[in-house]
Amino acid sequence: MKEINKEHPEYRAWRHAWTRYRDLYAGGDALVRKADRYLIPRQREPLDVYSERVSRAFYENYIGSIIDWYAATLFRREPVLTYAGTDGSAREFFNALAMDCDLRGSTLSDFYRRQVVEALVTGRSYVIVDFPRAAAKAGSRAEEERLGVSRGYISEFPVESVINWRRNEQGEFDWVVLRAERLLSDSPDSTDWRVERVWTYYDRERFVRYIQAESEGKQGPIQILDEGAHGLAKLRRTPVFEFSFGEGMWLMNRAASLQLEHFNKSNALSWALTMGLFAMPVIYSDRDWTQTVGESYYLQLGKDDRFGWTEPEGHVYRIALENLDRLKEEIYRVCYLTHQAGGSKSQNSQMTGLSKQRDYLITQEVLRVFGDKVKDHLRQVLNTLAEAREDRLEVDVAGLDEFDIGEFSGELEDAERLLRLGIQSKTLARQVHKKLALKYLCDANQQTKDQIAREIDSAE
Repeated sequence: MKEINKEHPEYRAWRHAWTRYRDLYAGGDALVRKADRYLIPRQREPLDVYSERVSRAFYENYIGSIIDWYAATLFRREPVLTYAGTDGSAREFFNALAMDCDLRGSTLSDFYRRQVVEALVTGRSYVIVDFPRAAAKAGSRAEEERLGVSRGYISEFPVESVINWRRNEQGEFDWVVLRAERLLSDSPDSTDWRVERVWTYYDRERFVRYIQAESEGKQGPIQILDEGAHGLAKLRRTPVFEFSFGEGMWLMNRAASLQLEHFNKSNALSWALTMGLFAMPVIYSDRDWTQTVGESYYLQLGKDDRFGWTEPEGHVYRIALENLDRLKEEIYRVCYLTHQAGGSKSQNSQMTGLSKQRDYLITQEVLRVFGDKVKDHLRQVLNTLAEAREDRLEVDVAGLDEFDIGEFSGELEDAERLLRLGIQSKTLARQVHKKLALKYLCDANQQTKDQIAREIDSAE
């Protein structure tokens, strides 16, 4: 119990970077309040000047918009679940799961859209497969349905929650420790707040949940809250599934240093322009200068004295603007979105239509990789749920492969030409009809789409 809070070396190495990456993604007030962490002071810069620069800090959040664009574009059409098997109750369960997968009202699309954002920001996220706990053990499948314990669901945990683990040679978890905490108050009018920490240990068969309360800086003892066999115990599988796009597709990790450099350069330029608006008087004189300079004062100069104002020529400002534009282009380039960089001085604005189309094809390939990763992970999670429930059903996932903003009529014409070729295959015709119908009705609920797919499959 004392070692439950022990952290994996990899976790300790990355946790500070995860905090920085979340700040860069969120932007806005979340980053501006922490500007002193990211705004680098100049050499021997006076503290009061640096403090004023920090108070004026602003953030142009390119990487956050890029990640949100990828998540929105990837799920512009929802994934489609198809089933192989005749288990009617299992079909009903998965249709209901598609509309509420975490018992909090999240659809599968909404749930995995959040996982895509997490994976692009922090490198990975974690999905837990679980079942409701029952006070008594069910004696039959019908009793399980009546008690609701067969209503499996999935839940999400950020990368900061998974603090310790061990993997086998195949990369699967032998055991995992998750940590979560929340701030609680006993009543609306209470001024006393306490922190409640919960650790959950999973291995291939069992789970143990620990709890600790902290109030007014005093930590209570760590106690066992619950323990027993988890929902995948009979499969001897740890119910924690890691979702990741891999190091090469971790967009925040690729662009974070560029975004921080842009943040510092843009704030330095803004400060210089602001200071340039307040010209500084310059006195050329051999005498000791004691006069006060201001709008309500006058100057008395000697016959050989001279007076002027400092004003920058502006060459460094032009260089800085060009550098900022280049940094912006580089942020988009490393995220495979060169065609979206834009800007009046951007080299991308001079590109031909063919070059822009070629760059967008690269973006589409990246989106297809993202879509394949999501489908593979979702397929694995859903089939694990089916296996744990002992359903006579296999789940497949389609979709997440249409990203061009094209007209449906174009796809319909292509399908008509294909069917007019006279290929003697009823299976081909059914699959074409099913793909078109499900794509056209992508916003319909899963039960309706499943019913349409079954009717097409049963048609002669």
